[in-house]
Amino acid sequence: MQQSITNVTVIGSGTMGNGICHVFAQSGFTVSMMDIKQDALDKAIATISKNMDRQVAKGSLTEDDKTQALSRITTHTDMAEAVKNAHLVVEAATENIDLKLNIFRQLDALCPTGCILASNTSSISITRIASVTKRPDSVIGMHFMNPVPVMKLIEVINGYATSATVTQTIYKLSEQLGKVPCVANDYPGFVANRILLPMINEAIIALQEGVAGVNEIDTIMKLGMAHPMGPLQLADFIGLDTCLSILQVLHGGIGNPKYAPATLLVNMVQAGYLGAKTGEGFYKYTPGSKELVVSNMFASKDWN
Repeated sequence: MQQSITNVTVIGSGTMGNGICHVFAQSGFTVSMMDIKQDALDKAIATISKNMDRQVAKGSLTEDDKTQALSRITTHTDMAEAVKNAHLVVEAATENIDLKLNIFRQLDALCPTGCILASNTSSISITRIASVTKRPDSVIGMHFMNPVPVMKLIEVINGYATSATVTQTIYKLSEQLGKVPCVANDYPGFVANRILLPMINEAIIALQEGVAGVNEIDTIMKLGMAHPMGPLQLADFIGLDTCLSILQVLHGGIGNPKYAPATLLVNMVQAGYLGAKTGEGFYKYTPGSKELVVSNMFASKDWN
């Protein structure tokens, strides 16, 4: 029988990692956040505090709740120290298979017996990740959505050898976090990205072929399909390099040419236009501004 989970370690302090720490700490868990640089950890704590301030301002969190949640988080640059008491480790590193395999080799050697090893990967095979450990039955996918404190879904992915007990534990744990878990099996892209990324890719192909401009494509999908964000803006938000990586996993894993990434996407990534995180993708981003300005590369005609 799986032990109860009270101590959680999160590997990675970036956008997803600090969001995952946020929700666990807010839900009463003891959280260890690990990254290779203390500066990154300090920045993550500042981000969590700022995001909790927003919750306080909205009345969904009290100042005392915030103080207690932050007190539950400790930061570490040493993996052995970070995981020594962990009941669950959630890996939230960059979407790079070699990096993730290296992390899971280390986790397998360092984590206590009975500790569940979860990956926040959005597309990489859980079975492949589990294969580098001696506990494949305890390896599972726990794919949070961005922004983690806001989005309700957790995609729970079974690897080939994941035990039913581990799946049940993570399912119930996800509910404890106030999330809605949905279980998927280990196929390229799982469910969320197998459906989402081809849509984003098709929007990029439509732009590439001159079907319509950036603003027109996004407006049609927002107003016509009731999407809260257009596919090109969403691609910028996800990161064009991440979109490309997921499409490459889909194309390589399934082998169907319909998953081949758009040439325009490949070129933009190679040129360093990665979306919001670099300041420009399909749109230009100015710190502190919420105005959507189409990149000069894609400036559309004025029909007025």
